[in-house]
Amino acid sequence: MDTISKIKTEHLNLRADYRDSLFREPRLQQLFLELTSRCNLKCEHCGSSCGDVPPEDLPAPAIRTLLREVRQHFGTSGLMLCITGGEPLLRKDFFEIMEDARDLGFAWGMTTNATLVDGDTALRLRNAGMKTVSVSLDGLSETHDAMRGCTGAFARAVDGIQALTDCGGFQAVQVTTVVSRRNIGELDALYALLQDLDIDSWRLTAIEPIGRALRHPELMLTPDDHRRLLRFIREERLKGMPLEYGCCHFLGLEFEREVRDWYFLCAAGRLTAGVMANGDIGACLDIERTEKTIQGNIFRDSFTDVWKNRFGVFRRSLAADSPACGNCPARRFCDGDSRHSWDEEKHEPRLCMRGILFD
Repeated sequence: MDTISKIKTEHLNLRADYRDSLFREPRLQQLFLELTSRCNLKCEHCGSSCGDVPPEDLPAPAIRTLLREVRQHFGTSGLMLCITGGEPLLRKDFFEIMEDARDLGFAWGMTTNATLVDGDTALRLRNAGMKTVSVSLDGLSETHDAMRGCTGAFARAVDGIQALTDCGGFQAVQVTTVVSRRNIGELDALYALLQDLDIDSWRLTAIEPIGRALRHPELMLTPDDHRRLLRFIREERLKGMPLEYGCCHFLGLEFEREVRDWYFLCAAGRLTAGVMANGDIGACLDIERTEKTIQGNIFRDSFTDVWKNRFGVFRRSLAADSPACGNCPARRFCDGDSRHSWDEEKHEPRLCMRGILFD
């Protein structure tokens, strides 16, 4: 084993120890709020299958009650509210809700398709306390519009990004791209466009076999595609460019720490929790929503009690009882990989980088 691999292995062992400590002592650092399941687009790869499920909004009074409970029991220092949907800006009371969160002392960021963002909206977002924003852009114009199921979505998203960067005053304006077979050939051209928009970072992740994307196996990346994507990110990062791979998947010694700032850790239910538009309490909102993964509901349960006394399904090793993971040499570092891509029925990961990136 070469020196770099030895250093990475030492770091990964420390990371694994930290992960195991979170099983015993979880620390809430990110609270995702799905304000609505309504969306003005219908993306082929939507992890929440928005548009296919009955549209719901998390009621404003329930949000206000939740935020006050969270502030009382967890404080606001070191805790980030992550606002998502659907498309959060579809709510007419969006700014009232987020101004209340600001006044309570919460830092918050948002994921949006940016089609509803103009100069006035960007200013209102800044004044409402938004710190970070992640805008989804999944290819050049024709590709993005096809993925989003809406002609003109690309142009409006780019205008929205420009409005945010022109407004200024945010800690980070990020673009997120889900890389699929449809857009992997557009990475260089898309990057050139994003440099002109003066964003703070570009987050790329491979399309995942979750949600609506399960209906589109033709979009999934090949092993060569995965390596191409990660090499692209690594090469640009070596130039000092602000690219990163998403938080999902253990990538093996070749790519771990090369394509993101630190090493793989699935934080679902250990550092992160989520409240869905119907009030259900879970972990990462990309995780399949089943009786097993839903831990409670804010309309009948205390969020604090659920976080402290439930979540057992997220605070144990995924790999421990999985035949697919039993003899894997990466098991200590991976531990079953990302929870959102775990197949509950087969008890194995739907997407595993062993055999793709490492042996």
